[in-house]
Amino acid sequence: MRTKKGQITSAKMTGTVTVTVHRSIFHPLYQKRFTRSKKFLADTGEHKNLIVGDTVLITECRPLSKNKCFRITEVLERVPRVSELKEEETIEKSIHREKKHSSLASSDSSVPSKK
Repeated sequence: MRTKKGQITSAKMTGTVTVTVHRSIFHPLYQKRFTRSKKFLADTGEHKNLIVGDTVLITECRPLSKNKCFRITEVLERVPRVSELKEEETIEKSIHREKKHSSLASSDSSVPSKK
C-alpha cells in the first residue's frame, strides 16, 4: 500500500477532503531540484474535525468513488482553531494589561483644524 504525506487544501465536501502532496524532482539536464504537486481526494473516515491546512497521512485503498482511492490514516499536525486563538488572545491581554491612552484621544480633539 502506498502512503503519502500532504496538506488539506479543501474540506468543503462531506466525508471527503482534498489533499495536496508535494514532491521534489531532480531535473536531468539543468541539475536543479524543483517541486511538483498533485491533488488526491481522500475519505475522512473517523477523522471528522479537519480543516484547511492540517497535515495528514493518506493511504491507498480500494476505489471508494470515481476519483477517491485514498483514506486518511493519521492527522500529523493540526492548524490552530479559531476558539484556541481567542483563548490565547485573552491570556495575552491579561498578562500584558494594555493601557488605554484616553489622554491622547482627548488632546487630539481640542486642536483646531486648519482649512
